[in-house]
Amino acid sequence: MKIITIIPTYNEAENIGPLVERLLALDVGLDVLVIDDNSPDGTGAIVAELVQTDTRVHAIHRPAKLGLGTAYTRGFLYALERGYDRVITMDADFSHNPRYIPSLLALTETHDMSIGSRYVPGGGVRLWSAYRRALSRGANLFARTILGLEAHDCTAGFRCYRSHVLETIDPTSIRADGYSYLIEILWRVQYAGYRVAETPILFTDRRRGASKISQTEIFKAAKTVLRLTLRSKPQIVQPQATNTQP
Repeated sequence: MKIITIIPTYNEAENIGPLVERLLALDVGLDVLVIDDNSPDGTGAIVAELVQTDTRVHAIHRPAKLGLGTAYTRGFLYALERGYDRVITMDADFSHNPRYIPSLLALTETHDMSIGSRYVPGGGVRLWSAYRRALSRGANLFARTILGLEAHDCTAGFRCYRSHVLETIDPTSIRADGYSYLIEILWRVQYAGYRVAETPILFTDRRRGASKISQTEIFKAAKTVLRLTLRSKPQIVQPQATNTQP
């Protein structure tokens, strides 16, 4: 089974080297794809060095800060073009601990997509203010209620997709960007009839570097939810039989 982990980066020079090292040390045999948006702090140069030292590390260097959603789309296309069976997405700042990846992969033996969730029993967050906790829970409740989403953590970026899911939903047609991209892709996956499962994670706020979350992202997410309510749900298809063998 071919596995790739997609990591979008912008100003993650302090984190990307140690994170890639942790990922490659996992006993699951994965590759890593870093998509860097011309980070002014030198992240791209660090990634280029990693590519030279290990064939499991791949990179896409983009000319400017083009957004999280387009980075995911580019990464998905890269993975599909090269025949990867499982596609993992995660943040570069260690808020998503690599130790949860085996659990994400295990869930995709019986489901089509898995989510590392803060909001299922056993999950949680660390180093967040009460305001940010309330904001995150409110955003998830809003998306779940308005769109009828079954997952508890709709804005989580720590996910694993079986490749046929990405082929079916066509990431290039997703209009949302930023963190609202995650809501739209989950909406498409659910209403295409695919099976989604969650595994609890402890989300730890970044210790190094600056957070990318802004009020603008919150407004964009709300706008995406409202836009999707006006659209017809994707045509429900019979899910492809999930092969329980790797």
